[in-house]
Amino acid sequence: MKSSKFSPTQISKILQEFESGKDINAIIREHGVSKATFYKWRQRYGGMEASELKKIKALEEENAKLKRMYADLALELDMAKYIIEKKL
Repeated sequence: MKSSKFSPTQISKILQEFESGKDINAIIREHGVSKATFYKWRQRYGGMEASELKKIKALEEENAKLKRMYADLALELDMAKYIIEKKL
C-alpha cells in the first residue's frame, strides 16, 4: 500500500480549513490534492483531531500487517496439507 505524503496533522489542518469556510478549489490547489482524495479524507476523518487521526492511521497499518501475516500462514498451511496428502 502506498503511504500518504501528508501526515495526519496536515490532513487535519486541511480539513479544518474547509470547515472554517475556505473554498474547496483553493484548498486543493494550494495543497496539491485531488478532489477525490479530499472528499475521501473528509468522509473518513471529518471532525477528528490530529491525535485521533494518528491513532486511526496506526490501527490501519497494524490491521494491514496482521492481514498479511494471516495470508502467509494460510498459504503455509495449504502447502503443508498438500505435501502431507502427496506422501499418503
